[in-house]
Amino acid sequence: MSSFIVTVFHLVLVISAWSPITLARRSADLYCGACRALVDELNWEISQVDPGKVVETGSYILGPDGDPVATTVPYARSEMFLLELLERVCEHMKEYGEQVDPETHRSTYVRVLTREGAQANLLNTRFTEDISSKLKQACEKLAEEYEDEFIEFFSRDGNNIKDHLCSKRTDLCDHTLHARHDEL
Repeated sequence: MSSFIVTVFHLVLVISAWSPITLARRSADLYCGACRALVDELNWEISQVDPGKVVETGSYILGPDGDPVATTVPYARSEMFLLELLERVCEHMKEYGEQVDPETHRSTYVRVLTREGAQANLLNTRFTEDISSKLKQACEKLAEEYEDEFIEFFSRDGNNIKDHLCSKRTDLCDHTLHARHDEL
């Protein structure tokens, strides 16, 4: 009986020592996944805007006649549109699920509902309200905390925004720079 108690005690010690590391890893995975999903959703929303639609922006530069010079920018890349988009895009997180790598136990987040609303056939993906809710909360926190960075990166058309923004600029995904996060 006493060896059983010692074994249980050791098991509790191992679990309690491991638990903070696991929680920290899961939190890092959650915020990395939220950032990457947010970038995917912003890219998709921007792609849905008519590329010919432009908006005039005022400038503090004066032209030769002394009047302020107005410039036009694509509407989809305008600060006005991007701010509005950041306010609502995290709603899409309810369409994401969690995949846990069986070897590393790292979580990634993938779209489990297609843009048309059909459920994708993804193996080993958990799709629960709790997962979606946590991902949405992380997304909203990131959209607020890194609003300036998102606007900076999305106001111009660039490549590898996901890696530049989520890994290099914010360090949210420094542990998963080469992890696979594909969009449906």
